[in-house]
Amino acid sequence: MLRHVGEHDLETIRRWRNHPRVRAASLTTHEIGPDEHARWWAGVSGDPSREVLVYEHGGTPSGVVTFTGLGPGATSAVWGFYLDLDGLESSGELLRAWIGLERAAIEHAFGPLGLATLRGEVLEDNESVRRLHRRFGFAEVGSDPRAIDGVDRNVITIQLTREASA
Repeated sequence: MLRHVGEHDLETIRRWRNHPRVRAASLTTHEIGPDEHARWWAGVSGDPSREVLVYEHGGTPSGVVTFTGLGPGATSAVWGFYLDLDGLESSGELLRAWIGLERAAIEHAFGPLGLATLRGEVLEDNESVRRLHRRFGFAEVGSDPRAIDGVDRNVITIQLTREASA
């Protein structure tokens, strides 16, 4: 299940985002402080082109899904996600939650958001995420080198169309 983020979720999602393994798999890897997080939320919460949702697994908040590039007439958007790694690993639910989040995000994109194409980015060396995306029908449609923390890394663009997701 996906639901909108509430003010009560903000510190929890900052903690999830700051997990060392989440940061290592992200395009922005520094630890996010409370002030930076508050500025991000102030910007995203009032921006109709962006949506941030909490994924609940078995009734427990377990992850975050973001969509950018939304708006009137938008047929495509970019999505991203991260999970509560500590909580899901300790409960033995990480893989199931990860699959559930991906499924829920795709259904939301092609259902309520009415998109025709969903895109995302993943680091080339993040093979487990690339495999999961392929499992759900995402195609790798591009690659571009980027400097992340001063290190050149390849970023893979993934894409799923509504037709391919059916």
